[in-house]
Amino acid sequence: MRPGLRPAGTELVLVSRHSTALYSGMVPGLVAGLYGRDACAIDLRQLCCQAGVTFLQAEITGLDLLNRQLQLQHRPALHFDRLSLDLGAMTCPGAPGDGPAQPVKPLEPFLAWAEQRSLDQPLRIRGGGAAAVELALAFRARGGTVRLLLRGERLQLGSAAANRLAERELAQAGITVERSVDPAAPADLLCTGSHAPAWLAAAGLPVQPGSGRVLTEPSLQVLGLPGVFACGDCGVIDAAPRPPSGVWAVRAAPLLAENLRRSLAPSAPPLRPWRPQRFALQLLGDGGWRQDRQPRALACYGPWAIGPSRLLWRWKDRIDRRFMQGFERPDAMADSAEPMACRGCAAKLPADPLQRALARLQGGAAPPQAVDAVVLGRADDGHLLLQSVDGFPALVDDPWLNGRLTALHACSDLWASGAAVDTVQALVTLPQASAALQEDLLVQTLAGVRSVLEPMGACLVGGHTLEGRDGAGLSVALTVNGVAPPERHWLKGPLQPGEALLLSRPIGTGVLFAAAMAGKARQDWLDGALAVMQASQAELVAVLARHGCRVCTDITGFGLLGHLGEMLAEGGRVELDLAAIPVLPGALQLLEQGIESSLAPANASALALLEGPVRLRSPRPPRAAELALLIDPQTCGPLLAAVPASAAPRALEALQAAGFAQAAVIAQVLA
Repeated sequence: MRPGLRPAGTELVLVSRHSTALYSGMVPGLVAGLYGRDACAIDLRQLCCQAGVTFLQAEITGLDLLNRQLQLQHRPALHFDRLSLDLGAMTCPGAPGDGPAQPVKPLEPFLAWAEQRSLDQPLRIRGGGAAAVELALAFRARGGTVRLLLRGERLQLGSAAANRLAERELAQAGITVERSVDPAAPADLLCTGSHAPAWLAAAGLPVQPGSGRVLTEPSLQVLGLPGVFACGDCGVIDAAPRPPSGVWAVRAAPLLAENLRRSLAPSAPPLRPWRPQRFALQLLGDGGWRQDRQPRALACYGPWAIGPSRLLWRWKDRIDRRFMQGFERPDAMADSAEPMACRGCAAKLPADPLQRALARLQGGAAPPQAVDAVVLGRADDGHLLLQSVDGFPALVDDPWLNGRLTALHACSDLWASGAAVDTVQALVTLPQASAALQEDLLVQTLAGVRSVLEPMGACLVGGHTLEGRDGAGLSVALTVNGVAPPERHWLKGPLQPGEALLLSRPIGTGVLFAAAMAGKARQDWLDGALAVMQASQAELVAVLARHGCRVCTDITGFGLLGHLGEMLAEGGRVELDLAAIPVLPGALQLLEQGIESSLAPANASALALLEGPVRLRSPRPPRAAELALLIDPQTCGPLLAAVPASAAPRALEALQAAGFAQAAVIAQVLA
C-alpha cells in the first residue's frame, strides 16, 4: 500500500511470522547464486512504516469468526473489523517414502536447508511442476547432481509445448527425469503442489476440497462472510478458479485494496468484481547452468511456449527487479535534513540538563550519587525493599512487543541492584482513537509487560492510563519493586582496583533503531537486535552473585562510556579493552556511515573520560565509529558488573552457560 492510502479513522495492522517477505519469483535465481538474499526480500517493517501501518511479527494459529479475532501464538488474540488473508501456501504432505524430505514451502526453512546442504550429495526432487523444474536447474547451476522424480509420465507445466521445452532443457543440463516413481522411493526435496494452512478450514471458512484454499466471491470477499477477504495462494474465486500463481496475486492487489476501502465507507458502495485473466505468463529461469554461465529462460503462456533464450531471461530479470523496486523507500523519506528524534531509551533527557536541574534542586550542591534503584526500607525478614521507575515512547509499533521491551528495560534497574522483581505498576499513555482500538492497545501492551513478569513470579498490581493529546502516541512507564538481601545489594560504584568488568551482551541498539527510522537498517540486523533485547537477564543476578559481584549497573540511554563514568570514584581508573566489547551486527557499519541516535551528540560529553580516568586498550588508534559506539544509547542494554579479577574467567563461563554467549570481560580496574 502506498503512503497516504490508509482510510481516515482506521488502524491497519500487518501480521507476519517474518519481518521480510521473500519474492518467490526470484528464489530459484537466489538458489542458483544469481541474486543475493536482500535482492529477493521485501522489508515489511519499512513498508509498514511508509504506509502508516502497524507491523506485528507473530505466528497466526487460528481464527475466531464469532468474536472476530485473529489468534496469535504466545500473545493475546487480535480483534479485527476487516480481515484480509494472504497467507501463501504450504507444500502438500509427502509420499510415504519421503520421510524427512524438505518441503519447498514455506520458503524460509527451505532456503536455510539449501544453504546448509552439501553439493556433493545427489539431490532427489519429487515433483514435476514449474517450481521443481526451476529448482532442479538452479541446483544444477551450482554444480549439484539432480534427479527429478515424477508421479506420472509427464511434467506438469500446463501445456504440451511447455513440457517438451522443459524436458529438452533438463536433458541438456544432465538432470535425470524418472517417471512413474514409486511413492515409497525416498526424496530429498518436495515440490509436490501446495495447500493452504489447515487452520483456515478449522476456523469454519468455506474452502476448496483438496487444496484448502478459501472460497471467495469475485470481489475477493469470502463466501458468506462480509468484511473477510482472501487472495493469493490461500484464496480462490469460487466461480473462476485459477491455480496458485504470483501473477494472479499481484494483479488482484489493487482491487483488493479498493474493496477494503469500500467496505469501510459509510455509504457502503458495492464491491467491485475482479475478472482474472485466463492464463498467467510463466518465465522459468535455467539458473545459468551452461558453461558460459549466461542465464536463459523459458516462456510459457497457455498452450504456447518458447525458449530458452538470454533475451527472455533479461526480460524476466527486468520484470522481477522492477517489482522489487516498488517496495524501496523513496529517497525523500530516507534522507531528511531533520532526522527524526529517536524513541526508546534514546528519548531520555540528556545528562547535562538533568544534572543541572538536580543541582538546582539541591540548592547548588552536587546531587547524590546516582543509583539504579532506591532503597525504600526493609521487609520483616531483613531484605531490602527497592524501587525504580523507567519508561519511554514506544520503540516499535507492535504494542505487545513494546510492552515486553519496556518491562525488560525497566526491570534491569532492579537486576543491576542485585534484586528480584516482585511487583510492577504501569502508566500507559494511549493515542486518541476509538474505544475499541484503545482497549486492544491496552490489552496488547499489558500482556507484553506480563510476558516478562510471569516467568519471574512477579505481578502487575495496578497503574494508571492516560489519553495522549496533540497526536501523542503510545508510551509506557513502569514502577518496578523488588527485594534483595543486604549482602547482595549492589550499587553503581565505586569500582575498586583489582576488579574486572563483565558486559553481559552486545551493544548497538541506538544506532540500529535510528537507522531503521531512516529506512537504512537491514532487517536481519533488526531481527538480531530484537532477539538479544528480548532475552531476560533476571537469572544473571544469581550468577553474578555467586562470583563475587559487588558493583553493577545497566547500560541504557547514556551509553557504555556514560554509565561507566558513573561507576568511577574520584581518582579511579579503568583500562577498557576496545576489541573485547561485543557489538550487534550492523551497528559499526551504520556508525561508519555517519548514522547516529538523536541522543548521541549529547552523550558525546562522556568522551572526555578517555582523556582522564578511562584508558583505551587497542593495538591501533580507535576509529570514529568505535568511539561513537561507546556513547550509543541502549534500550534493553546489557548489565555491566564488577567481579574480582581472579573470578572473572569463571564468571564469564557461567554467563555464557546461562545463554549469554557474547558476554565478555571488557575492562580492568587499575590501582
